[in-house]
Amino acid sequence: MDTIGIVSTGIYLPEKRMTSAELSQATGIPQDIVEQKMGIMEKPLPGEGDHTVEMGVRATRTALAKGGVDPADIDLVIYIGEEHKEYPLWTAGIKLQYDIGAVNAWAFDTALRCGTTIMALKLAKDMMTADPDIKTVLLAGGYRNVDFIHYDNPRTRFMYNLGAGGGAIIVQKNHGKNILLGTHMMTDGSFSEDVVVTTGGTKNPVTAETLAAGQYQLDVLDPEGMKQRLADKSMANFIFAIEKALEKSGYTAADIAYVAMLHMKRSAHHYVLDTLGVPHHKSIYLEDYGHIGQIDQILSLELAEAEGKLHDGDIVVLVSAGIGYAWGANVIRWGETD
Repeated sequence: MDTIGIVSTGIYLPEKRMTSAELSQATGIPQDIVEQKMGIMEKPLPGEGDHTVEMGVRATRTALAKGGVDPADIDLVIYIGEEHKEYPLWTAGIKLQYDIGAVNAWAFDTALRCGTTIMALKLAKDMMTADPDIKTVLLAGGYRNVDFIHYDNPRTRFMYNLGAGGGAIIVQKNHGKNILLGTHMMTDGSFSEDVVVTTGGTKNPVTAETLAAGQYQLDVLDPEGMKQRLADKSMANFIFAIEKALEKSGYTAADIAYVAMLHMKRSAHHYVLDTLGVPHHKSIYLEDYGHIGQIDQILSLELAEAEGKLHDGDIVVLVSAGIGYAWGANVIRWGETD
């Protein structure tokens, strides 16, 4: 059976930053709560040229250079960035493919909110396994849903950590390093209309009135109800997704060497690690970056490599959740393996 391995990754982060002090001033939340409870020291914000697909292109160029990959050798481009991009009703992956010179590839977009990278790695692996013509796949995209956050809306407080950036992963058949193993995905449609941008779709078209009312921004329609329902499921689903992905890979939580986790409040991050029995130093809390959506796992991997936390044979878990709601985890056997 063919193995699928990660060749390289790339990250692009805008230069502009919002500090914890600035976030505190914008929201009225005490700075110590922003830093200690919400877990945000600072986060990147998009600058003038930091468009969604463009950030994915910049991250891809880094990944291509690191991996020594010729864009002409890419067979498939999967766009993993957000739907909020340069233009609506637009296939972003095709533009990304063109900009990087992947002249022999075909491209499409995929989305599962902040769970997109986890899902797309499974999708890429499954497609490469099934199709002998797909040997090298690029997953790339950008994220700037921070544009939809209004800091005067307390219903969206749990999304005040949103930032901006781009990420890319190149995977290859029979690469022999950083092998993708099992994945487990879960979705629960009972949360599907809890977090939405209320205007701009067929239910509530854009008008001067809806724009003036700020309805183009993210909102939570039933904050207390969602909080109560999530409390019963969310952390349990994080753990279940990780354990099932490990089981599919032939491992258990005791084998975990590193967890690349999305940014969420500090107590939730620690809860996941503690429940799995994973020491806190085997993960990196993204307090200096906030939540860059589905880019978080790529960023966490790059930070872990830079800090020397990843070694040959390590079992690495990527885990995330996306509004909707979706939970997912991948398992990677890192580095060179026997």
